[in-house]
Amino acid sequence: MKIILGSQSKWRAKELEKAGFQFTTMSADIDEKAIRYDDPEKLTLALAHAKADALLINIVEPVLLITTDQVVVCNGQIREKPEDENEARSFLESYIKQPPEVVNGLVITNTSIGKRFEGIDRAKVFYKPSLLSVIDELIERGDVMTCAGSFQAEDPVMLAHTDHIEGNLDSFCGMPIQLLKKLLSEAQSL
Repeated sequence: MKIILGSQSKWRAKELEKAGFQFTTMSADIDEKAIRYDDPEKLTLALAHAKADALLINIVEPVLLITTDQVVVCNGQIREKPEDENEARSFLESYIKQPPEVVNGLVITNTSIGKRFEGIDRAKVFYKPSLLSVIDELIERGDVMTCAGSFQAEDPVMLAHTDHIEGNLDSFCGMPIQLLKKLLSEAQSL
């Protein structure tokens, strides 16, 4: 069955490609700030479902639609994309003392049966104090400005300052492949 990735994220698409999936992409136009929950699992799943709802209006063929959302949680607070460079700097500096955790909500919609399959994935990264020495470089390059919590654990510069990771590296890209394969298997087995 055809697969559609309901995301404009180049990182999510790259992870799907690396895992060997063939897919097309569509982008959902939703107001993410209008959907709020204090619980990161509820928030990411609600956003993934909202993206699916927005995209399904334009899908008329049988497909497996993948929608997902990611937030970063640090010290009990949800962090999304930074508002500006100062917030990005503040986020990155805080990761020396408090490891950031990504929470991914993933939804697969099988349009041929009208059923959704959902799951949550978490991963945490612990940084060395040396991360402080590359914060200016990370901000100047700009990618951290487009990522939840202002970080990309898979970035070679950030990886060089990683102590250890709990979970899978692909989780930080917003596309947890293990969970994706599980949910795709469930969605196709009916």
